[in-house]
Amino acid sequence: MTGSGYDAVVVGAGPAGSIAALVLARGGARVALADKAAFPRDKACGDLIGPRGVQVLADLGLTVPDAGHGSDLLAVGPSGRRSRLPAFTGRSYPGHGIVVPRVAFDNALRKAALAAGAVGVRARITAVDKGPDGTARAVLADGQRLAGDVIIGADGALSTVARLTGMLDSAAALWGFAVRAYVPGEVPLPLLVLLESAPWRIYPGYGWLFPGADGQANVGIGIGMGGTRQSAPLRGDLDRFTELLRSRGDLRLNADIGPVVGGWLRMGGTGTPAAAGNVLLVGDAAGLINPLQGEGIAPAMISARLAAEAVLADPCRAGPAYARALAEAFGRYLPGASALQRALLHRPWAASASMRLVTAPVVRRLVASTWSIYWNGLADGAQPRPAAWAARGVESLTTRLALLTRGGDPPEPPAGRKAP
Repeated sequence: MTGSGYDAVVVGAGPAGSIAALVLARGGARVALADKAAFPRDKACGDLIGPRGVQVLADLGLTVPDAGHGSDLLAVGPSGRRSRLPAFTGRSYPGHGIVVPRVAFDNALRKAALAAGAVGVRARITAVDKGPDGTARAVLADGQRLAGDVIIGADGALSTVARLTGMLDSAAALWGFAVRAYVPGEVPLPLLVLLESAPWRIYPGYGWLFPGADGQANVGIGIGMGGTRQSAPLRGDLDRFTELLRSRGDLRLNADIGPVVGGWLRMGGTGTPAAAGNVLLVGDAAGLINPLQGEGIAPAMISARLAAEAVLADPCRAGPAYARALAEAFGRYLPGASALQRALLHRPWAASASMRLVTAPVVRRLVASTWSIYWNGLADGAQPRPAAWAARGVESLTTRLALLTRGGDPPEPPAGRKAP
């Protein structure tokens, strides 16, 4: 530790930042947990935490005010046919997720970190103080200087820490954008809806309707934008999507949505290195969002735990150790999933055909289990079964696709495309 200051300064008190601060504090480190917001505060999110995230909570002995468990999901293809995606208990994760509104979830994790000994700081990061060798010695936050041997950026897809330290390369990132709102409704199973912007032309994203607390369902829509980050006015798409849900009976005809919030997604581990010098990036700041279905909470918590453990093991070599651990955790899935997403964005006709096929009768019964395991990034750690073996095969094929292609932007911007 330096003569004064903290062993680690964590910027961002979302799931990634709070888990990092919690593990560090429990390990005896002096850690500051800085965030610009007053808690509790809300975030744009689907509020669904996958099995790997549930396992992290269990491993750390954390309880959160969940609104219920979710196991199987219903995927709806562009034709309107539905395929039930079964959940399986893995060797390293449970067979269910949980539903927790972010306003409650983030607040609970932050409180746990503070109870473990982390020092909460409310401030907006404005600059990074670097030493002669380029090492980040401190972050400057609203006139305060928070010095730390290690700086952990957990401040979202547009990470200020990554930008101020020169780690963020927007042109190399795989971008997305999503909006969500709450709406009155009881949802038996989480619903994922694959849409078309025109017949046999896939919409570059999907809509969702997830169970929520107190009779309020979570409805949203997100798009993949390839390497382009531009304005994405999705409110009209969300309105059309909710009208579709009403017409299909998934929402009541008089169910009106509440305030709409949105946020950027950086997916596939793109746009930044995991670490540079004594700066480590976790969660959305490291781009650790599933490119195929947008899950970010579980990867955020896993990466945060890995970063904290690397710091506790050896703060002087935390960066390389963390990068290796991150590659081990996500390196077999994210590159291939990113390549597959880029390929689908470039081929909307083929994407529509494949999504119609996998939800067609007979075929959906054959592929649902494999699709569920692969799409959710659960092949690693799955129990031995034919669907898991097939998912690993798909993962291998997409990894080869990643090696054969360099990716690129979709041929036209997704903003303004209409969902049905």
